[in-house]
Amino acid sequence: MEWLTEYNLTGLAIGIATFLIIGLFHPLVIKGEYHFGVGCWWVFLVMGIAAAIGSIAVHDILWSTLLAVWSASSFWSIGELFAQRKRVAKGWFPANPKRRRKS
Repeated sequence: MEWLTEYNLTGLAIGIATFLIIGLFHPLVIKGEYHFGVGCWWVFLVMGIAAAIGSIAVHDILWSTLLAVWSASSFWSIGELFAQRKRVAKGWFPANPKRRRKS
């Protein structure tokens, strides 16, 4: 990891990793709502809290920042789960036919 600092690439690495983390959460929200409904919101809450605690506990700026991005993405995903439910109701995304929908 020293080479990131040596070649002044830490910011670029954080930017690329942030892009990938956010990109990972998009399908997690879609698949989570499809398979479990909005009832899986607490998983994102626990992940967010754990990552926030990790971000505070870790001294390395790269890992601390990436854990903070993971935490923020987890918390943001809670709201996105409920928005995804509305998108499914509008027909923009497929509903899971095996799961009963609550009105």
